[in-house]
Amino acid sequence: MENPMENATDVRTDDRTDATTHPMRVLWVLAHPEPRSLTAHLRDDGVRALRDAGHEVVQSDLYAMGWDPVVTAADFGDAADDRLDVAGASERALRRGQLAPDIQAEHDKLAWADTVVLQFPLWWLGVPAILKGWLDRVLVQGYAYGVRDAATGRTRRYGDGGLAGRRALAVVTVGAGTGLGPRGLHGDLAETLFPLLHGTFWYTGMQVAEPVLVLGANRLDDAGYAAVSAGLRERLLALPDGPVLAYRSQDGGDYDERGELHDALEPGRRGLGVHLRA
Repeated sequence: MENPMENATDVRTDDRTDATTHPMRVLWVLAHPEPRSLTAHLRDDGVRALRDAGHEVVQSDLYAMGWDPVVTAADFGDAADDRLDVAGASERALRRGQLAPDIQAEHDKLAWADTVVLQFPLWWLGVPAILKGWLDRVLVQGYAYGVRDAATGRTRRYGDGGLAGRRALAVVTVGAGTGLGPRGLHGDLAETLFPLLHGTFWYTGMQVAEPVLVLGANRLDDAGYAAVSAGLRERLLALPDGPVLAYRSQDGGDYDERGELHDALEPGRRGLGVHLRA
């Protein structure tokens, strides 16, 4: 299999058509089984746009890699006890350098990257199982979560954490073209994606870009695809300085010692939206 890290060095300065003084190092994680799909074509367009603009990209095409999404004791080598404590074993294996080689390879990519793109079709209002398994196996305790501040001992999360300093973008293809919103039959995509955007990206300390949502993906004609591809290119090239979702940070003073939003903030409101500043 081709070494995906080779892609990090295949951009030459004289090839850049829109050179930037602040090139990104992008890890693009794709979760779709069909290389001829709309999702895969958009990935190709997005990666090409980034490289043409002078940015560097490495990829984790999970289906092409044959990524194993299942957490097992084998992930942690000798650090796994007879009665498997996944969190504890994963952190011990991390400290001892005993994580499975495929997990360590993804950590190498994340260490290199300053920007993470997760691209997937929305299946049953969630990410495909193979991508959920990438998150489960790669974002281990002591690495992406369960990281403590050395001075205070406080757990770093929600705006800080093991992946702080990176920016994250979700690119999501959705079959439905209507009925998506606060009163929509299919629900509000802002709430549907909350576990990923807030509970994963923001929890681990990454800044969260507004997701790219491709609606009615099963019915796009050529003109519709061209518009979507152009919009994706625009969003990708704006990532370094583009807006991010204004989630409230754990340590920004908005929450009490129980992790509850202070009563003076958003009085009378409930639900996921209260965690976004107006």
